[in-house]
Formats: sequence, C-alpha cells, structure tokens
Amino acid sequence: MAKCEICSKAMQTGRRISINRSQVSRRAKKTWKANVRKVKINDNGTIRSIYICARCMRAGKVTRAL
Repeated sequence: MAKCEICSKAMQTGRRISINRSQVSRRAKKTWKANVRKVKINDNGTIRSIYICARCMRAGKVTRAL
C-alpha cells in the first residue's frame, strides 16, 4: 500500500465493533486505506511522480505539473 510522501499517511488498522443490546458482541479486524493518488509534481524545475493523499492535495502543499 502506498504512503503519502508529504504527511506519511498510510493504512490504519483497528477493530469493527458490533453492539447488540448495550453489549459488545463481536469484534472483527478492519483496515482503513488512505485516499492516496500518484501525481506528477514540479519540484524546482524537475518533474517527478510521488504518492500524495487527497488532504495534502486540497491544501496545496505541492504544485502539480501540467
């Protein structure tokens, strides 16, 4: 799984909990994947491809190459 090269956001793991009549009845393992895209950026005149998450892309932390 790819990881954001700006903020290091990657896949997270945890448990999905099923609640039945105010008691925790089941726990199942679950993974949440980050919204990571491969984009081309302009890095001081050179164009290269990196993996970046949608939050960093929306915040304008990199300039995309066209």
